[in-house]
Amino acid sequence: MRANVPAYELIAPKTLEAALSLLGRTWKPFAGGTDLMVLFEAGKLPHKKFVSIWGLPELKGIQAIPENVTLGALTTYTEVQRHSVLRAEFPLLAQAASETGGIATQNRGTLGGNIVNASPAADSPPALLVYDAELELISTAGSRWIPYRTFHTGYKQMILRPDELVARIRLPRRPEPWKQYYRKVGTRRAQAISKVCFAAAARVEGARIADIRIALGSVAPTVIRCYQTEETIQRDPRDIAAARAALVREIAPIDDIRSTLNYRLRVAGNLLEEFAQRI
Repeated sequence: MRANVPAYELIAPKTLEAALSLLGRTWKPFAGGTDLMVLFEAGKLPHKKFVSIWGLPELKGIQAIPENVTLGALTTYTEVQRHSVLRAEFPLLAQAASETGGIATQNRGTLGGNIVNASPAADSPPALLVYDAELELISTAGSRWIPYRTFHTGYKQMILRPDELVARIRLPRRPEPWKQYYRKVGTRRAQAISKVCFAAAARVEGARIADIRIALGSVAPTVIRCYQTEETIQRDPRDIAAARAALVREIAPIDDIRSTLNYRLRVAGNLLEEFAQRI
C-alpha cells in the first residue's frame, strides 16, 4: 500500500548551510530518492520530514587532480559512466554504475545515496573499498575525512551522525597498471539486486603480486574487504583451494529471498578463482 503523500513534508533549502542547520532528529536528507521512493510506494517509509539536497551545487561535480579524483556525493551513476578519468582509471566503479538499476535510476541515483543507504547488496561500495575511497562528512560543526572502510559498522549502521551529510568521495589515483575485475551476479542482467557482488584489483611486478584488493557485497552484514584472502593469494596465486578456504572464513552469507547461503559461498569462490586466473 502506497504511503499517504500529505503525511510527509519535503523542503528544499537554497543553501548548504540552511540544509545542514535542519538536519538532526527531525529532518533527514533526500537526494535522488531512488531508494526512499521504493519505501514510500510500499508504504514503508517511516520518517516524515525530509530536506531535499538535490539542488545544492556544493555536493555536485567531479574534480580530477594529479593526486586524486573527488566526486560530489550527488554525482549520479550516469555521470560516473561518462567521466573519462573514471572510466580509464577506476573501471570497477564505472562498471558498477552501469549495472545499477535501469537508465532512470542511473540518471537520478547518487553515489552518496548508495553509500548512506548502507545496503550490503549495493553495487558501488565494493569498488570503493578496492580503491581505498575516503569520505568527507560535513555538519554545521565542520567537516571530517574518514576512510570509507570504517564507515559501515553493521547492517544498516554507520558512523554518520544524524546532523551530518556525506559531501564528497575521494579516490587516490595510482599510475601503476592494475589488473581489475568486477562481477555482479543477480537473477537477471539488468535492474536486479545482487546475489553476490565481487570487485578486485591486483598490481603485478614480474612474477610477483605487489598489491591486491578484494571486496564483496551481499555476503555479510556490510560490504567487506577480504584481507586474509588477499594475503593468501599474494603468497601463492596458484593455490586456489587455499584462497577459496580463506574467503569462506571471511564472508558470512545468509539464506534470504534472493538466494541461499550455499549458492553465495560457491559463486563467491568461483568469482575469486576467475579473478586469480586472470592475474
